[in-house]
Amino acid sequence: MPDYTRKKAGLTSLAQERLQKLMAQAGLGSRRACEEIIEQGRVSLNGHRASLGMRADPEVDDIRVDGERLRLSEELVYIALNKPRGVISDEDVAGKRDRARDIIPLEGHLYPVGRLDLGSEGLMLFTNDGVLAHKLTHPSFEHPKTYHVVVEGSPSEKTLDIWRRGISLDGKPTGRAEVVKLSKTRDGTLLEVTLREGRKRQIRRTAAVLGHPAVSLLRIKIGPIELGDLPSGGWRRLTDKEIEALQVLRSAKPRRRGKRVKARPRSKADAPKQPSKRQTVRRPRRGPRH
Repeated sequence: MPDYTRKKAGLTSLAQERLQKLMAQAGLGSRRACEEIIEQGRVSLNGHRASLGMRADPEVDDIRVDGERLRLSEELVYIALNKPRGVISDEDVAGKRDRARDIIPLEGHLYPVGRLDLGSEGLMLFTNDGVLAHKLTHPSFEHPKTYHVVVEGSPSEKTLDIWRRGISLDGKPTGRAEVVKLSKTRDGTLLEVTLREGRKRQIRRTAAVLGHPAVSLLRIKIGPIELGDLPSGGWRRLTDKEIEALQVLRSAKPRRRGKRVKARPRSKADAPKQPSKRQTVRRPRRGPRH
């Protein structure tokens, strides 16, 4: 029976979750994708057409998608992979590229966490935990990802400060970044870059705008999980300690900007004096926007 009917009958359960969350846990896609499935009328709850906002307990309720009973994954799987260059992170529609998922010889659907472009390498996570995958990938949670990036030339501290403060990409400012110069290399300069957002090819595009294109990019960390000495193309299951650290992220809530403090009303005595008509008001010149 629908949620409101269950409440009237006194059958509400503390284990109830939103339908799209349960569907994501069952490996049917991201929460947003599951919401679209519900909106398409393909989901039923206890024999009734489901709608967004409904909650259910999979142990009690009959949840069906396209007529099939929803079954949650019995065992949650957490995998770390060192993606090599030339391997795609996601599905290849054309079927011409090797997929990172194919490196892992396990059955079942696994979400890729931390996609990398074709020419980049390093740490990716794969899991059937849809809730965790959503929280690690959605920008509102701002989980840090750290990279070792070799750029051409030797960027000055001034240039790195511009990178740290953020630049404009596609007409929108990027978030602040942590950028540390580690060493000189044969191909340029090795930087360690930590981001809390993940726009498409953000590091490569930023480096190019600042005049120091990226030569190579290796992700070494996602949240609390480190690449370590995992070889290129290698994979491993996360340790119990690493999984515990991820469970903390699983219960995290999106970051919210602090509320602005309203200024107290000014009295007439506090009001700034208006310049006379003969006075000229000098306005500060605006500097260049980075």
